[in-house]
Amino acid sequence: MGDVILTTPLMRALRARHPEAELVYLTRPAFAPLVADHPAGVEVLTFDPKGESLGSLAGRLRERRFTHLLDLHGVTRTRLLRLQVPGHWRGYSKRRAARWMLVHGKRDIYRDSVPEAERFFEAARDLDVRPDGGPAEVGIAAAAATRGLAWLADRGLGVRRPIAALAPGAAHFTKRWPQEYWEMLSRLLAAQGYDVAVLTGGDFREEGAAIAGAGGVNAASTAGTLGLQETGAILRSARVAVSGDTGLMHLATAVGTRVVALFGPTVRQFGFFPYRSPATVLELPLGCRPCSAQGGPACPLGHHHCLREILPERVVEAVR
Repeated sequence: MGDVILTTPLMRALRARHPEAELVYLTRPAFAPLVADHPAGVEVLTFDPKGESLGSLAGRLRERRFTHLLDLHGVTRTRLLRLQVPGHWRGYSKRRAARWMLVHGKRDIYRDSVPEAERFFEAARDLDVRPDGGPAEVGIAAAAATRGLAWLADRGLGVRRPIAALAPGAAHFTKRWPQEYWEMLSRLLAAQGYDVAVLTGGDFREEGAAIAGAGGVNAASTAGTLGLQETGAILRSARVAVSGDTGLMHLATAVGTRVVALFGPTVRQFGFFPYRSPATVLELPLGCRPCSAQGGPACPLGHHHCLREILPERVVEAVR
């Protein structure tokens, strides 16, 4: 999710520089809502690897005869696709050697501090575009905005009190702030005048319900019942969002919401800090950071100090 959202500044720049161009975006069906209503006006193609072969996708792309093909993913599947679809392909550097050295050797050999959103521009080096200084951007369709606001209204959130959105989920365990801290944060924010919207997927349903329960009548959890655009509408209505290094953090920045971000195993050099938006990043200067590029199933040292030592009271102060 975060990768897709961070490509949107490039989409905006391409549209501004080449207003007559036909822009086509290829992604998985689950992520299509993130770009379907982008102001740049792109056509969205989807590919589900569970239901379609790569050869079939390549055939669809060959028929379109694109003049430029930008690989903004740089994984095995896209490299195979590039072999099957002739054309003017360009990619970007993922700084793999520098990332490996920082994770495994704790040596910082990054030659730049370019955010990932701007690294994507390397793939468009033949198209005369450059970052415009603006943030990532996700468009919210009117119907999705209505559904998101209705979810808040049905639960009485945001009527008289500002909303704090909490995004406790993360695909990898080491990126997750402790569950008990989220529950304490929900209770503290509700006591200090916030309504709390807990944004979780279906695989985090029970944890989200417990966090909302800690906030009492002033909190509720989406529990995986809303789509990405509806979730974006709730984030847009929030005064602040608290999140780990996750896709929902980037979604919050892309709809203009202030963010308090909790970073543990990952660091700024990887390029995924909140991009060009009002944000506070909480992190600790530990010698064991970073321990991975994307998070992992367990702390390699067994203590998880990078996130366990960021206490709820400190997060409340950052929210203030």
